[in-house]
Amino acid sequence: MPLYSYHCIKCDEVYENMRSIKQRDTKLVCPECNTRCGRIMDTSSFQLKGGGWYKDGYNKKKPKPKLNREPKEVKQNE
Repeated sequence: MPLYSYHCIKCDEVYENMRSIKQRDTKLVCPECNTRCGRIMDTSSFQLKGGGWYKDGYNKKKPKPKLNREPKEVKQNE
């Protein structure tokens, strides 16, 4: 089950509660002051670290250098 964070506006208490996804939007009662609390959005713990994860298609592809092709001069026999 996911862990959700809740914030009480009255006493400024923040606490976590493990609830099912179906119950995530129901308001809880603060354990400190017994008023209703709302759910807050936490930051994600997902991180992409290291030097190689972006090399598999996430970086911009470098344009190929243009070859300077000029027509060759034709030597005439004298």
